[in-house]
Amino acid sequence: MTEEYLDIVNENNQIIGQEKRHIVHTSGLWHRGVHVFLFSPGRKLLVQRRSRTQDTFPNALDCSVSEHLKVGEPYLEGAARGLREELGIKGVRLIRLLRLKMAYGPADNMINELYEGVYGDQALTIDHHEIEHIATHSLPELEDMMASGQVPFSSWFEQLLRWYVGKPARLQAMWSRRDLPGSS
Repeated sequence: MTEEYLDIVNENNQIIGQEKRHIVHTSGLWHRGVHVFLFSPGRKLLVQRRSRTQDTFPNALDCSVSEHLKVGEPYLEGAARGLREELGIKGVRLIRLLRLKMAYGPADNMINELYEGVYGDQALTIDHHEIEHIATHSLPELEDMMASGQVPFSSWFEQLLRWYVGKPARLQAMWSRRDLPGSS
């Protein structure tokens, strides 16, 4: 199988080249990704447990979708692709919430966007290569789970959840919907 290439960006999110994924993750090059918080109509967050075969944070809880962007792929298209590939969902209206910089690991620097959406009664088709299983949780339930430390969370999911509920988080917001006039 051919190794995936990722866009390399500078700290202002401008594409400056491409590199193999393993080199990107071992050399600290900035690259792009996307996360989706997908809610049920009852405002429970769809959470995935990462596959035990994942290189990073195996068996940890994660966002509904977390994806690297493909070379030249816009953020919103990457989010929609992640929903299709990981959960088999199409046609969800996604709202851009945040563009952020974060260190995902010692040499894993990313500029990501976070989106949210609501899914209805669509059947889910889980990619078991990526996901062990899925569940839905209220935000207070997830906060309690984080506080107890009994369930592993991917580092980025924990920080994104903290930001989402208005708590201090180890991420740098480059743009936030909260900064727009009239936003609460």
